[in-house]
Amino acid sequence: MLANTPVLETERLTLRAPAPGDWAAFDAFLSSPRAGFVRSGDYALGQTWRAFGHLIGHWVLRGFGMFVFTPKGENRALGMAGPWFPADWPEREIGWSVWTAEAEGKGYAHEAAAAARTHAFDTLGWDTAVSYVAPANARSIALAERLGALRDDAARHPAGDKPCLVYRHPKGVRA
Repeated sequence: MLANTPVLETERLTLRAPAPGDWAAFDAFLSSPRAGFVRSGDYALGQTWRAFGHLIGHWVLRGFGMFVFTPKGENRALGMAGPWFPADWPEREIGWSVWTAEAEGKGYAHEAAAAARTHAFDTLGWDTAVSYVAPANARSIALAERLGALRDDAARHPAGDKPCLVYRHPKGVRA
């Protein structure tokens, strides 16, 4: 279990570091068709397990990572949002995913991503961040734009990754 990681609160959500108990929700998400923009290829248990380890390990290696967001007062994982910067990423990212269908369309991803971005800028000292979005992912494009991010066609994206659009979050933009 991760220790000494920040916990953020919004009006409706708690954002915390991932915990072993989040595995079932993460696995259910990645095994579903809803994860098509996130998953590389078909679902594979081993690949999903390693991705979950990457999610936790990022906190250990970088000192920050994706927050799992839950309804305030509950410990039920709805998705994740937060700062992300794997070794082969060209820039620091604010990412998000909604793991459960019940959490779709309620503004949770926006609320969580906005809080996580504020944390990245104000606490981690980032000057800018990007979000890498699949070109066909209309919901994530709309969210990036709702967050005030602007498309940056000159920005690099992760090598070998699926084609993506890059949305830049300038410091000081508040959604």
